[in-house]
Amino acid sequence: MKKSVNKKTEKVFDLNTKWPPAGDQPKAIKSLIEGLDKGLRHQTLFGITASGKTFSVANVIANHGKPTLVIAHNKTLAAQLAEEYRDFFPNNAVHYFVSYYDFYQPEAYMPVTDTYIEKEAMINDEIDRLRHASTQALLTRKDVIIVASVSCIYGLGSPEEYKKRNLEIEKGQDISRADFIRNLIKIHYERTNADLESGTFRALGNSVEIMPVNDNVIYRLNFNEEKGISRIEEIIKIDAISRTIISNLEDLFIFPAKHFVSTKEQNERAFETIKIELEERLKELEKEGKNLEAERLKRRVRYDLSLIKEVGYCNGIENYSRHFSGKNTGEPPDTLLSYFPHKADGTPDFLTIIDESHVTVPQLNGMFAGDASRKKTLVDFGFRLPSAKDNRPLKFNEFDERVGQIIYTTATPSKYELEKSENIAEQVIRPTGLLDPEVEIRGIIENKETKYKGQIFDFIDEAEKVIKKGDRVIATTLTKKMAEDLSEFLKEKGIKAEYLHSEIETLDRIRILAEFRKGSARAGFDCIVGVNLLREGLDLPEVSLIGILDADKEGFLRSETSLIQTIGRCARNVNGKVILYADKITNSIIKAMGETKRRRALQIKYNTEHNITPETIIKEIRSITDSMDSEHNKAVRKITDLDLATYTGKRAINKLIKQKEQEMNDAVKILDFETASLLRDEIIAIKNKTKK
Repeated sequence: MKKSVNKKTEKVFDLNTKWPPAGDQPKAIKSLIEGLDKGLRHQTLFGITASGKTFSVANVIANHGKPTLVIAHNKTLAAQLAEEYRDFFPNNAVHYFVSYYDFYQPEAYMPVTDTYIEKEAMINDEIDRLRHASTQALLTRKDVIIVASVSCIYGLGSPEEYKKRNLEIEKGQDISRADFIRNLIKIHYERTNADLESGTFRALGNSVEIMPVNDNVIYRLNFNEEKGISRIEEIIKIDAISRTIISNLEDLFIFPAKHFVSTKEQNERAFETIKIELEERLKELEKEGKNLEAERLKRRVRYDLSLIKEVGYCNGIENYSRHFSGKNTGEPPDTLLSYFPHKADGTPDFLTIIDESHVTVPQLNGMFAGDASRKKTLVDFGFRLPSAKDNRPLKFNEFDERVGQIIYTTATPSKYELEKSENIAEQVIRPTGLLDPEVEIRGIIENKETKYKGQIFDFIDEAEKVIKKGDRVIATTLTKKMAEDLSEFLKEKGIKAEYLHSEIETLDRIRILAEFRKGSARAGFDCIVGVNLLREGLDLPEVSLIGILDADKEGFLRSETSLIQTIGRCARNVNGKVILYADKITNSIIKAMGETKRRRALQIKYNTEHNITPETIIKEIRSITDSMDSEHNKAVRKITDLDLATYTGKRAINKLIKQKEQEMNDAVKILDFETASLLRDEIIAIKNKTKK
């Protein structure tokens, strides 16, 4: 265990590593740390694929000793980075913050066809819990690393209100059970009589049981009343599955169940300012002769206000966020960045890492314009008030103002990073000795004297050879439809394949990559067909062959940068090979192959000088979904496996099932629904596993 201490901070990051920095890593780490100490605002870690950029950054974080925001350009890469940083910092708070929507269709209006599309969204409760864990960690400790997608620049609610509205509870505190329940409801906890879920509570006799939004445990508060005075007698932390007592507490903090919280006074003020804005906007529309739009807006806003007053919520309530927060017109919203620490003068006091910056920076820069265009149409045609425009992501200059020192990490820096950076640390040599993969061009031109089968059948022949050795293969296409069709065709030809693109839900993407790494030998599969999700950052050491289909179709997906990034996916395997399927040689192909040859030459020279024999990276197959899996499901699997190891034979299994059914019925009779649901799912799991 290597412990890095920074005397300027109260807490330290404990960097867990078996190996010291090697190759170009020591030089890059030293350069970046010196840059931070000098106060440099922008730096770039120019590191090739598989050179250990994340490890170098982890060393910088440990030395710098400040809370850190790591931004990735997609949820899958963010999940991988979160797992890597958790491995590096097991004793510190490493959290995952991405959009909590499994499905999201934004509200929109298309004037050409007079089509209004209502917002549709499906929230993933587990990701929502991780978001709350992120913000609560930032407000309660300093040794925090948050790995986030670009959702970190979207509105989140005031950190001051979020922190101010938390319930601080102490053993012996004078408060009635009824008042405590009212306080829970004020911070958006919901009452239930069934199983406790995140953000719910239930009252049983003189006790109240709560499941917080950031953890899978239960807190039981026992109340006692003597001489007309009610107080909290006990605060007990309980395992949510086994119901065993973990500990007795002296105090407890319960944060709100939602990030957007407001007081009664704020709500009353918001109702008034919304009404004033509505009247002003109606006059504007009527003056412009837009009577239809005015009537539409009047009905929409009045209906929304009625719903908010009655039930505290309406569909699209976020469009009124400026009124509830009390911010001025055009003022940027609070975001995750607001939860990070700031100095007394208001300047940011945290480190920002922008991973795969050549992709992430343009993404951060483009969020505002797309949102603004959609909102403008809704406002112009009377579907929303002008204040809806203030429910938005940050503009890029606003983002830049709200972060402190930045380190960009990329294998292919763009013009922006190169121009902004006051220091560029190069990391070209890999400590493992691994070379960039061999790159071969195949197509009609390159195969004049042979009977060329075409790119698909040629790829199948090569893939079968690699899979037979136990390695994995990747094929990249130009469109999602091509990826789907090719994966089905490969299955028909006997290759276990799956497609991967942006329409697949977040957690499913992560699981697919984990199954891919396992391979068919371990109930997984051997080939992934993707578009551009497989380019940047993903760590797949089992891959020894990549087929880039239609490599000569010059454009974004077949540019020099894209080709270099795709080739890099094969740089973690000693047998790495990339085939460019092309019938003509483009400038991008020439440049990508030239850069690959340059890097190979540098690595070969280093390996020769240091007597290094390259070896494929060996990396444990893990997924952030493992930590997101519910305790209930983990308990079901564990108990089921133990039972099936103990009870063998059809008669014994049937007896076990009947016994569990009786226990389940007994639990229901005494209203112990957690035990009952656990037993129910155990019975289902046993039946599924013992089917013939």
